[in-house]
Amino acid sequence: MDGGGNENKIEDEDKQALAALSSVPSPHRAKVHSYSQQLRGEKKPYRQGRKHSLDGIPAGGSRPLSSSDDDFSNYSLDEEEGALDLKPFTPLGEFVAAVSPAAAGSSSPGPGGGSGSGSVSGGKGEAIFKVPTRAAVHPGRPPCLELRPHPLRETQVGKFLRNIACTETQLWAGQESGVRFWRFDRIYDPGCGLGGKVRRGDEDAAPFQESASTSPTFCLMVDAANGLVWSGHKDGKIRSWKTDQHPPAAAAAANAPFKEGLSWQAHKGPVLSMVMSSYGDLWSGSEGGVIKIWPWESIEKSLSLKSEEKRMAALLVERSAIDLRSQVTVNGNCSISSSDIKCLLSDNIRAKLWCAQSMTFSLWDARTKELLRVFNIDGQTENRVDGGEKGQQQQQQQQQHQQHHQESGQAGEGFLQRSRNAIMGAADAVRRVATRGTNAFVEDPKKTEAIVMTADGMVWSGCTNGLIIQWDGNGNRVQDFNLLNKNTAVQCFCTFGARIYVGYASGIIQMLDLEGHLLQMWVAHSNPVLKLAVGKGYIYSLASHGGIRGWSTLSPSPIDQILRSELAGKEATYTRKDQFRVLIGTWNVGQGRPSQEAMMSWLGSTAGDVGIVVVGLQEVDMGAGFLAMSAAKETVGLEGSAIGQWWLDNIGRALGEGSVFERMGSRQLAGLLVSLWVRKNMRQHVGDVDAGAVPCGFGRAIGNKGGVGLRIRVRDRIMCFVNCHLAAHLEAVNRRNADFDHIYRNMVFGKPTIPNAAAAGVSSSSHTLNSNSNNNGSSEDTKPELSDADMVVFFGDFNYRLFGISYDEARDFVSQRSFDWLRERDQLRAEMKAGRVFQGMHEAIITFPPTYKFERNVPGLGGYDSGEKKRIPAWCDRVIFRDTRPGSSTPSQCECSLECPVVSAVIQYEAVMDVTESDHKPVRCKFHIQVAHTDRSVRRQEFGEILRTNEKIQSLLEECRVVPETAVSTNSIALQNQDTAILRITNKSAADKVVFRIYCEGQANFKDEGDEAEYRARGNHGFPRWLEVTPAAGIIKPDNSIEVSVHHEEFHTLEDLVDGIPQNWWCEDTRDKEVILVVVVQGSGSTEVATHRVHVRHCLSAKTLRADSKSGSRRGQKSDPKQQSGSSDATDDSRSSQKP
Repeated sequence: MDGGGNENKIEDEDKQALAALSSVPSPHRAKVHSYSQQLRGEKKPYRQGRKHSLDGIPAGGSRPLSSSDDDFSNYSLDEEEGALDLKPFTPLGEFVAAVSPAAAGSSSPGPGGGSGSGSVSGGKGEAIFKVPTRAAVHPGRPPCLELRPHPLRETQVGKFLRNIACTETQLWAGQESGVRFWRFDRIYDPGCGLGGKVRRGDEDAAPFQESASTSPTFCLMVDAANGLVWSGHKDGKIRSWKTDQHPPAAAAAANAPFKEGLSWQAHKGPVLSMVMSSYGDLWSGSEGGVIKIWPWESIEKSLSLKSEEKRMAALLVERSAIDLRSQVTVNGNCSISSSDIKCLLSDNIRAKLWCAQSMTFSLWDARTKELLRVFNIDGQTENRVDGGEKGQQQQQQQQQHQQHHQESGQAGEGFLQRSRNAIMGAADAVRRVATRGTNAFVEDPKKTEAIVMTADGMVWSGCTNGLIIQWDGNGNRVQDFNLLNKNTAVQCFCTFGARIYVGYASGIIQMLDLEGHLLQMWVAHSNPVLKLAVGKGYIYSLASHGGIRGWSTLSPSPIDQILRSELAGKEATYTRKDQFRVLIGTWNVGQGRPSQEAMMSWLGSTAGDVGIVVVGLQEVDMGAGFLAMSAAKETVGLEGSAIGQWWLDNIGRALGEGSVFERMGSRQLAGLLVSLWVRKNMRQHVGDVDAGAVPCGFGRAIGNKGGVGLRIRVRDRIMCFVNCHLAAHLEAVNRRNADFDHIYRNMVFGKPTIPNAAAAGVSSSSHTLNSNSNNNGSSEDTKPELSDADMVVFFGDFNYRLFGISYDEARDFVSQRSFDWLRERDQLRAEMKAGRVFQGMHEAIITFPPTYKFERNVPGLGGYDSGEKKRIPAWCDRVIFRDTRPGSSTPSQCECSLECPVVSAVIQYEAVMDVTESDHKPVRCKFHIQVAHTDRSVRRQEFGEILRTNEKIQSLLEECRVVPETAVSTNSIALQNQDTAILRITNKSAADKVVFRIYCEGQANFKDEGDEAEYRARGNHGFPRWLEVTPAAGIIKPDNSIEVSVHHEEFHTLEDLVDGIPQNWWCEDTRDKEVILVVVVQGSGSTEVATHRVHVRHCLSAKTLRADSKSGSRRGQKSDPKQQSGSSDATDDSRSSQKP
């Protein structure tokens, strides 16, 4: 709409602002003249006479219409690295088509439906407008195991997965309502399918078991020594779960949930992180910098109690807590920060423990629980004096006091200045309230998000700005890396052998060596990677949408290419095809409210055979006050209005909302409104609805012009629908082109922050990822989100006019039904052919009269504007789209497949001329869409079958099982008080490094000679407090050896725990003790490990020493290697496989 009332006033006032816009230039910016000026002289002869009637004009839906677009291969994440940024989409299961085969057959274009018969396609344009590349098997990343395909977000309410952890035989996941686990021996099994015993979203996942409902799970920790998984929860409780869950047959058949074991109230706030120290104690962190230690002795005692004594067991653990924050607080001043605990990390090599907070680290002695050092993210030691909440309140009061004095000094200012200051202050207050809790004003780009320790003893931390920092064991900053060169937050780490895996908020996973060199990088998920875990030959990644994928620890290797080739060859077995229809409706309502009959005529009469309806409205309200209020609400994340809700209600009434259709989403920006409706029998296959808005008016800030969009995932494919209202007036062609370009580049589909993103455990940094791209939409580094969609539909009041023609001429051609000649004078058609707008997109043939401008409530073609301005009729209201078809193919020429997964045909494109409530006519466009998608459950089975049966893969796997030969100097050590013995580990391989670690398999106490040994493990195979093993892990170079110190250390405190019972130090346990140390060795990338066992005995007196242990040396003296055996017994050298 270009004239009259508010619109003219807005456009006139906006001319200077728009002239100064620094928008993205069109490809042919040198041509500044409009096409109406350039082609004004070109006129073709026309027939005289007018016929203001629709009689004889063929109906727009009488034949299927379609056109073509161009084929491109694009979206390289890094061409040098060869990692293609192809967004993965996951399955939705088979769906019974809503239309019959006969109807589907009618979707092929009939005469005049092809691109050469009147439809128009946009030029090639830039790479961002090219069709995304799709394939049966992703060519730019390692083949992956789809353990849990990407579920629809709407199915995960209350069940979002937050964390994962692996035991030797299981993958555990923490979710909002408890925990679940998968067994590794069933990871290739098919899912239950729709209608199975699992809830929606898990129908294609591998079989799993789920716990009884609990408070949301925030963190997980595996205790391999005791067969337990520990979980920390939002309600402040820590819970234990047995890994050997074997429900009775009846319960298993009914898929009954399993129950927790020991649990206790650990914190007042949520348990944010947990870890077992090298001595088996459980450390937990919470809000406000609170760190607590739960001694293993009390946990062990509580675990031994019966289920009837559950309350007593919880009390026993709760009373044993050690609050570290209170221990380092003196006179109200604390040595550590009061910010929330982000991560806890156990340094088992040096018996230390790291605590990471947003901007600081604290380093603790795992044995004595003493604070060793506090340092910031730059590595500088901090002498912190943190007064906690009281100190913060005092600081705020001081700032308010200073502000009061400043305001008093300004009392002499003028009334207008004071009013302005008051308004600005109120606006700032509104912004602070709206963004409270989001750290919007104190966001630091270097906040720590994750931390991990590598095999060589170095510690790596990741920040919100993508920076990765390497630290030594004492907290000294060694070096830093930024391997993405983008502001993408590091979300998680994990290690395997001599490799480091990094997960980013962009969905990327990187593989590094221990020097920080990039080995491989790929796009693992379309959403942030929340957590990585290693288990049974795979690196498992959890995305914020809840999908879990497994990446082979052998990648990159020749196995990858074999898997790709074999999976591609089986494409037919897991490809599924569906078809449905989509109705697009657009109408500039001119601030009017039509009758229900008009709504039925426009939408209700033609929606009977469609599965999805998308409705776009323009100018639902255009008052100056409404636009200002809308802009203010947008700044604080609010949208919508009463008039917008009226429209949603009436559209729903026309479509039969509740009984036939269900509204899935909507978005309003000032006068623009878009809404999406899905037929109920198709609802379970549509979800992940996201919305976006881009204003284009008043310096790209006001929504009188702009676009609103919705993005959905339907049957494994992404579709985007954008409702636009572009710049008005005949001569403003370049402004319209710039508006489209601005909308296309800056349309960001935001995830609903409160119910979903936070529920999925995404860091605050990941929320700002898209907003950052919004500010730099024209930069080369930022790829528009619309370019990743399988289908994009633009519709709305584009405001392109007819050029080189007068009002009378246009009226004559309309009455003569000479639409072919009028289309030659269509500005949009000319601009698309020249490649200046809607690049790579196309429009079906227009067979209906121009939809603008009409007198309200005047029927027929006689209703065209006959007032003083006599605006030339024009096709302002349009529908333009692209799918995944290559080149100039039509649906009949391009078969729907995983390489071309979305093929669409326009079967109806018309204006509803009998609706007269606005100066525009409503337009509708109906698509018949064919979609190809993957049955992930079947493909997972094929994936496992290929691994099991392919001889080449089996041969390569066998080569990777080789463990370098190693030798341990002795298998028996005896220690007295303060004794030290040396354990030498030798790598006999001349080519491969050896990664080793040492843990305690268990401890036995002997009161008298001849007592039978009963070995009991501490938490996570921790060492007893009297034993120091240094280093307990590391890397041995080829043909080298390392000496490990095994030392007895007296350890007394004022109150000690023996068997979970507090004892005075002079009542210390006087029994002899023996532990079994297990030395685990593997190659730097091998899938198997070898183990050596060493018995270490502590004797209180010389008379209890055994004859075979006299080789033990005194403190400070090394054992004679010649007196020790060259290797451990063959029975102690066992291997365990980690193959896929």
